[in-house]
Amino acid sequence: MVRSSMIARVADGLPLAASMDDAETEAQLRDVKNQAKQLFRKLSPNAEPRCSIESGAITLHYLIENDICYLVLCEKSYPRKLAFDYLSELAREFYAQFGHEVPAVTRPYAFVKFDTYIQKLKRQYQDSRNTAHLSRLHEDLQDVTRIMTKNMEDLLFRGDSLDKMAALSDNLRDSTRKYRKDARRVRYEALVRKHAPLAIVILVVLVVLYVKFWR
Repeated sequence: MVRSSMIARVADGLPLAASMDDAETEAQLRDVKNQAKQLFRKLSPNAEPRCSIESGAITLHYLIENDICYLVLCEKSYPRKLAFDYLSELAREFYAQFGHEVPAVTRPYAFVKFDTYIQKLKRQYQDSRNTAHLSRLHEDLQDVTRIMTKNMEDLLFRGDSLDKMAALSDNLRDSTRKYRKDARRVRYEALVRKHAPLAIVILVVLVVLYVKFWR
C-alpha cells in the first residue's frame, strides 16, 4: 500500500510538496518521515537516481529527476515496480506544473496545492492487487532489478552513502572479493591436477609393498 509521498529539491533538501495525511497515518509514520527529511539533506548531485531504502515495516523509494527528489513511503510488501511507476507519474505531473518555479522558491512546501494530484494518484495505486496493476506487474515497464537497496540505519548512523561513486566502490570491492575467492579455487585445482598422478603412484606403491611384505 502507498502510505505517503514527499517531494524535495536535491540542491538543499528543501521540501517542496507532500501528501496531506490523516492523523492516524501521520502518527504511524512520524519517525519514518523524519528519517526521510534527514535523507533529503544527504542527497547530492552524485546521488543514485533511483533507490529503495528499508526502514522497519516501511520501504522508502525515491526517484531523482531534474534535480528534484520524489519519494514515496510504502508497506514493505508493496511491489517495487509499482512504486517506481507511481513515482514516474508523480514526477511527470509535478515538473509539468511547477518545474520552472522550483529553482527560485525559498520557503518550504511552496507547492502544497499539489496534494490534490498526489491524493488522486495515491488512490489509483493504493491496491496492488487490482486488475490494472496486476497487468502492469507483468509488463517490462521498468527494469527495477538494478535499483540499489539500502538500509536506513546504515545511511543515517553508519556512514553509508547514496553516491553513485560509493556504490561503484562497493561493487568493485565485491568483485575483488569474488576474484580472490575464484583465484584461490583455481590455484587449488591446479595443485590437485599437478600432484594427483604422483599421489596415485605413491599410493599404488604403498599398496603393493603392503601386500608383498605384510600379508
